[in-house]
Amino acid sequence: ARLAASLQRGLQAEGFAVDVAPTGPAGLDAARGGGYDAMILDVMLPGCSGYEVVRRLRAEEHWLPVLMLSAKDGEYDQADGLDCGADDYLTKPFSYVVLLARLRALLRRGAPERPTVLAVGDLRLDPARRRVTRAGTEVALTAREFALLDYLMRHPGEVVSKIELLDHVWDASVETAPNAVEVYVGYLRRKIGRERLETVRGAGYRLTT
Repeated sequence: ARLAASLQRGLQAEGFAVDVAPTGPAGLDAARGGGYDAMILDVMLPGCSGYEVVRRLRAEEHWLPVLMLSAKDGEYDQADGLDCGADDYLTKPFSYVVLLARLRALLRRGAPERPTVLAVGDLRLDPARRRVTRAGTEVALTAREFALLDYLMRHPGEVVSKIELLDHVWDASVETAPNAVEVYVGYLRRKIGRERLETVRGAGYRLTT
């Protein structure tokens, strides 16, 4: 509560109009109501966590820019916040000058649509929950298969080369044979349907709808 009050005073001094929501559900209701340009969201909130607040907003297709604050400074904690749908993540203690700069950057970007669940045809991939469904039925994937499908679903209809997949899906510090891509594409085809993952001879692979 003290941090929220301090931020409110500081932001108001910079010319912002600021409302404070003391709980997760109150913040969710306020954000749903619209009319805001950005949201500063703490992770540890009474009622429900900041992660849950931003996850619900994105699931409901509310694209309000969100700057998440947390005392959790681990790389996985930050990844969780961003995967849930936050636009930026700042760890405590933080510089107020940096917070202002990041807030202004979010406001410049506006609120473009950026769904946290990827969809191509009847395939759905949720990075935060590590979950894939095909026509509503869950598909069990290994970590490597999941990473491969994630990358392909971020480039639907595009031809993606083996080298590009090796660079983005495999560990760059470990030498990997190019035929590893072919092997995992084969595994993936058996699970999502062969017709969905097209081989473009001499060029690479393309995920179709």
